Amino acid sequence: MNLTHTNNALTFLLTLSFALLGVSFALGANPNTLSATFSFYELDTLLSNNTLGLLTGTAMIALAVTTLAAHLKLIKPMPALILALVVSIVPLLTLFASNRWMAQLGGFPIIGSGQGIIKYFAIIPLYLFLFYKNKLTDKQHVLLNFIPVAMVLLWIGGMKFYEFEAKAIVGLVETSPFMSWLYTVFSVQGASNIIGGFDVLFAVLLGLGLFLNNKKLIIISGLACLSVFLMTQTFLITATGAFSSSTLLERLGQFVIKDLWYVGNLIVIATLMLLKPAK
Repeated sequence: MNLTHTNNALTFLLTLSFALLGVSFALGANPNTLSATFSFYELDTLLSNNTLGLLTGTAMIALAVTTLAAHLKLIKPMPALILALVVSIVPLLTLFASNRWMAQLGGFPIIGSGQGIIKYFAIIPLYLFLFYKNKLTDKQHVLLNFIPVAMVLLWIGGMKFYEFEAKAIVGLVETSPFMSWLYTVFSVQGASNIIGGFDVLFAVLLGLGLFLNNKKLIIISGLACLSVFLMTQTFLITATGAFSSSTLLERLGQFVIKDLWYVGNLIVIATLMLLKPAK
């Protein structure tokens, strides 16, 4: 894989994910997410959920279009970067809201609805690499793309050790042909601990591999991390409630499709650490 292949892959992942998310929001999917997000800005009292969904969906569809257009050099990349900043920062700022945390478990860092929000940290490093690669060093790009991967695996993986999260993933695990066997060997909490332990272990090992510049460790841990994000994509097919005939993606589908961004982060890391891209 050279730099051209990497850029093509990133453009595909970003365009696909934002197009799907944009269409689903525009069609009225996941109104609770819209309320939780825009109540932070007190816009939910001024605009209806339908209007907020249309605005959110339009912004994401516009981001998909400008990303593809910039990649094809039909426009300059700045509009895509600005839209990416807006689309990511608007939800990320709501992490300051109390409704993102599990108050009954002490609040921060016990995260609730914010699990889907922290995934937006993955976006900007991808756009910086895709359109402004030469503005930063390879080490800086690797670090910026590793941070969101480590954050989501350590944070959400760590939540798997709590009972509320173990119960929350039952519907995903028991319907998965790849993971349902866990419940025949372990309890609900035990299976969740195995999943969370896997996430945390390989996030740490990937960081160690990058720090030591150990290619074998990077490959092993990187593939393990990649398997996590590819596994979640299978939930789109196996789990109930991911798709909707009226809104394309529902809450679960929107949550899962964001993991494509982490596949992109890992592709960037692999390109810079394991391969020598053509200039």
